[in-house]
Amino acid sequence: MRVQELFDLTGQVAIVTGGGRGLGEAMARALAEAGAAVVMASRKRESVEETAAVFRAEGFEARAAELDVTNIDDIDALVQFTMDAFGRIDVLVNNSGTSWGAPALDLSVSAWEKVLAVNVTGTFLMSQRVARVMQQAGGGSIINIASVAGLSGLDARALDAVGYSTSKGAIIAMTRDLAHKWAPYNIRVNAIAPGWFPTKMSRAVLEANGDLLTEMIPLKRFGTMDDIKGVALLLASRASDYMTGTVLVVDGGSLA
Repeated sequence: MRVQELFDLTGQVAIVTGGGRGLGEAMARALAEAGAAVVMASRKRESVEETAAVFRAEGFEARAAELDVTNIDDIDALVQFTMDAFGRIDVLVNNSGTSWGAPALDLSVSAWEKVLAVNVTGTFLMSQRVARVMQQAGGGSIINIASVAGLSGLDARALDAVGYSTSKGAIIAMTRDLAHKWAPYNIRVNAIAPGWFPTKMSRAVLEANGDLLTEMIPLKRFGTMDDIKGVALLLASRASDYMTGTVLVVDGGSLA
């Protein structure tokens, strides 16, 4: 198979949660540019509606849907919406997430539970529901968005959000375990662990501590949207058919 064919997603269908902006939008764009139809879902429907409209204006097949990943009815409705529209789901990118910054000594139980509900339970429920479709179809690719915060402790000046770090570590463990559980169905489960990228969630931290964070990165810069696109396409495509349970770190070398 030629390299172009290995990365070609023509005829495939992808769901990208949190796909209206930031890394989610960049990954959705990567999959669309490779030929996939994309369904972008977010708690704020207007965000994904605007992004889907831009995609369609550029000639891509894109749909938008409202989604709260902590609501199982929303998840089931999204899966049904995608099946009604396209009849298949080949790729799932679990990008929806939240954070809560607070010193670990002060973090409230409610804030802790909110972060884990969205990041961990939401990722699992989306994966479970979509995997049922993929099992019947003979396989698929699930891409979970973790973080370098789930692989290493961080100086509080860089990130003081223990619930977020814990949730991303849980996503990594989930990825590895589901890779074993679902390999018999040809469902590959991998994760991307980004470092520092300028997004709405990270903006305040980067503005306050940008110089410190840059100094900790060997490449001396933050990630760009182009830096995430190729990694997402790799894990979504046949180019990674022999990869499952993998965590790809995209961090400019900060964990090296």
